[in-house]
Amino acid sequence: MHFNKRQLPLLAMLTALTVALSLLIIIPIPATKGFVTLCEVGIYTTAIMLRNPGGLTVGALSGLLIDLLSGYPEWCLFSLIIHGGQGFVVGHLTRNDSMRPKQLIIPLICGSIVMVAGYFLATSLLFGWAAGIASIFSNIVQNGLGIVVTIPLVTSLFRIRPQLFNH
Repeated sequence: MHFNKRQLPLLAMLTALTVALSLLIIIPIPATKGFVTLCEVGIYTTAIMLRNPGGLTVGALSGLLIDLLSGYPEWCLFSLIIHGGQGFVVGHLTRNDSMRPKQLIIPLICGSIVMVAGYFLATSLLFGWAAGIASIFSNIVQNGLGIVVTIPLVTSLFRIRPQLFNH
């Protein structure tokens, strides 16, 4: 994994875009003291387009900033690690040759598993096993929505501007 200094402004803009998209729609989940957002769209799109460290960076920073800005500071470190891992896994597993939807499913599902399992463990640690179990459904919904939006977005971007993707 090589970090390209010229990508810093792009990573900063993608992080800001992911945070803005996520703060636009926040659905609180009282049972887990958490919420559902659209952050997966930004994390997954970045991870597929730029691979790593882009997916890791945007995932970690956007997860941290979303929690800070939306008033959930107790989740900051968990989100940094979980969303960073989520972006890393998707960036690592995405193939380089094309962006067909079938090729994106496995990396996106693996990234979703990292997120759902991570928040299950974090919620269980903070609020008990019952809350951890309660968090699973909303996190699956959030990831499903993220996948449904990301796949057509990425395939369209690849068709229109393939040079945007880190081959």
